[in-house]
Amino acid sequence: MPPIVLVRIVHVLSVVLWIGGVAFVTTVLIPAVRKLSSDAQRIELFEQLELRFALQARVTTVLAGASGIYLIHVMEAWSRYLDPAYWWIHLMTLVWLAFTIVLFVLEPLFLHRWFVAAAKRDSERAFRILQIMHWALLSLSIVAIVGAVAGSRGYLRV
Repeated sequence: MPPIVLVRIVHVLSVVLWIGGVAFVTTVLIPAVRKLSSDAQRIELFEQLELRFALQARVTTVLAGASGIYLIHVMEAWSRYLDPAYWWIHLMTLVWLAFTIVLFVLEPLFLHRWFVAAAKRDSERAFRILQIMHWALLSLSIVAIVGAVAGSRGYLRV
C-alpha cells in the first residue's frame, strides 16, 4: 500500500474520531449535563467526561493536522490555497486551527479555569455558552467535511 494511502487513512480516521467526539459532546453530553439539577454534579460530571475526551481530541487533532500537511505537500497542492474554488481547504484549515488553538493554547492557559469559575457562579449560563460555542464549531466542521468530500471528488468546481 502506498504511503499516501496510509496517510489518507490516518487523516480521515483522525477527523472521524475528533469531530465525531465533538458531535457527541455537543449533541449528547452537554444537553445531558445541563439537565442535572445540581450545579456541583454538572461541573463534576462534565469535568470527568470532558477530561477523558480531551486527550483523544488532542491526539486526533495533531494527527489530522500532520497528515493534512503531508498530503498537501506530497500532492503539491499548496496552490489550492490561492484558488477560491478550494474554499473547503481553507475552511478545513480554519477549523483545525481553531480547535488547535483552543485545545493547546486557550484551554490550558485560561479557558478551563474560566469555565469552572463561571459554572460555579452561574452553571446554567456557563453551560449554555459552552453549548453555543460547541454548536458553532461543530457546524463549521460539518460544512468543512461536506465541502472536503464533495470538493475532493470535483463536485464543487466552478
